[in-house]
Amino acid sequence: MADTEQTDETTGTARDTGAERKAARLARQIRAFADEHGGAEGQVAYIGERGARIVLVGGDGGWGDLVAPSCAIAEDAVKRSGITVHEEFDGEFAAKVRTGPYEWKRMAGIQLGGPRND
Repeated sequence: MADTEQTDETTGTARDTGAERKAARLARQIRAFADEHGGAEGQVAYIGERGARIVLVGGDGGWGDLVAPSCAIAEDAVKRSGITVHEEFDGEFAAKVRTGPYEWKRMAGIQLGGPRND
């Protein structure tokens, strides 16, 4: 370690504890989603400074997402939850998503010059 660097062991521990609590909270939310939708699969995607997005697809085709402050926390959360995790949101995984009238209306409105969906 260079002479100009300083470390604070308690700060590192506090950060680790906060990350563990956040991962545990996300894991509980993922398990609740899975329980409500007959199981779940997920995918973790880096979204820049904001962190990582956990996309969830339920056994019934329902879907949702959560945002974690980092990829490490997101990956820890999905591991704790016990769901199947995909490397990519590929065609086979994406085909499990079931969209309803609301989503189709929003997508059509945006694509066809319809009213804004603010």
